[in-house]
Formats: sequence, structure tokens, C-alpha cells
Amino acid sequence: MSISVEDIQTKKFSGKMRGYNPDEVNTFLDQIIDEMKDLETRNHELEETVKSDQEKLKYFSELKDSLNQSILVAQEAADKVKSNAQRESDITLREAQKQATDIVAEANDKANQVVHEAAESTSKLTVETNDLKKQTMVFRQRLQVMLESQLEVVRSNDWDTLLKEVDVSSFDEIQKVLGQTLDNSVNQSVNSSTSVPAQSAASATSEVAPAPTESAPDAGQTVVIFPDDSEK
Repeated sequence: MSISVEDIQTKKFSGKMRGYNPDEVNTFLDQIIDEMKDLETRNHELEETVKSDQEKLKYFSELKDSLNQSILVAQEAADKVKSNAQRESDITLREAQKQATDIVAEANDKANQVVHEAAESTSKLTVETNDLKKQTMVFRQRLQVMLESQLEVVRSNDWDTLLKEVDVSSFDEIQKVLGQTLDNSVNQSVNSSTSVPAQSAASATSEVAPAPTESAPDAGQTVVIFPDDSEK
């Protein structure tokens, strides 16, 4: 059972022979009362201090929990931001790599197409050039044969023989004989020109342009025009 200051103050003792001195007892009780009051005051102050400290401790404990929770939330947010940033970085990198690959592939395709078209154009031009060379060679051979045949006719001694054997008495008859002779020579030269070696003709393509043909004289005859003596 606890004893308070009031209990001490109101405490009464019964008298007894040869007991304690009442004044000394009362004085001692007064001292005890004073000490008890001091103890109660100090105890109250300590209780208030403890209460305040407990409240502070509770506040700091709650603050600690709040800070820990904030740290956890911040850590989770940081981890989430880091994860999202890493994921977006990976996506961006993959897209950039794919785009770069597509650009390189497209550039290679265009380059290959240009090279292929250039090769086809070069091959076509080479074929056309070779065809033109073959056509020119055939034309040259035909022209050479024709000119050589005409030159042989001009250089032939048949002219003197012809003039000696044929009895002509007029200018028209001479012109007629010469025309027939030249017609025969032209026909022979044309036949000779068409008999160019088969190897040269076979090397030309089906698109070889025909060699220019000599314009046929009117009525199938060669007309020989002699200079008029009056024009000299």
C-alpha cells in the first residue's frame, strides 16, 4: 500500500507510557512530509519528462517509419524509372539498328539495280556496236566487189574489140551498144556482190541493214551520154 503526504499529515498516534517524544516525532514527520512533497514534485516532473520523451520518441519513430516508407517508395520509383528507361533505350536501339539495316539493304538493292542496269546497257550497246560493225563490214565487202567489177569493166580491152567488131554508123547505135555492154557489166557486178563469202554474211545478225542498191536506169538500160561537140 502506498503512503501519500496527506496520510502522513493526518496520521495520529496513540499515547503510551515511556513512548517517543511527540515533538520529535512530529518534527520528523514534518521533515518526511517535506521530503515526500519534493519527491512527488520531482516524480511529477520526471513523469512529464518521460511523457514528453515518449511523445518525441513516438514522433521520431513515426518519422522514421515515414522516412523508411518514403525511401522504399523512392527506391521503387527509381527502379521503375530505371527499368522503363532501360526498356525504352533497348527499344530505341533495336529500332535504330533495324532502320540502319533497312537503309543499308535498300542502298545495296539500289546499287545492285544500278549496276545491273548499267551492265545490261553496256551489253546491249556492245551487241549493237558489234552488229553495226558486221553490217559495215558486209556493206564494205559488197561495195568493194561492185567497184572492183566496175573497174575491171572500165579497164577491159573489150572496148576496143567491141568497137572494131560492131559496125555502127550513127551516134544512137554507138550509144545503144555501149548501154547494152554496161548493163551486162552491172548485172555481173551485182551477182558478184551477192556472192560474198558465207562466213561474213552468217556472222551478221538478222537485223543487218541491206547494202544500198544501185538505182536501176529507166527501161532497164544504161544510158550513155556523150558530150556534144558543139558545147566544147
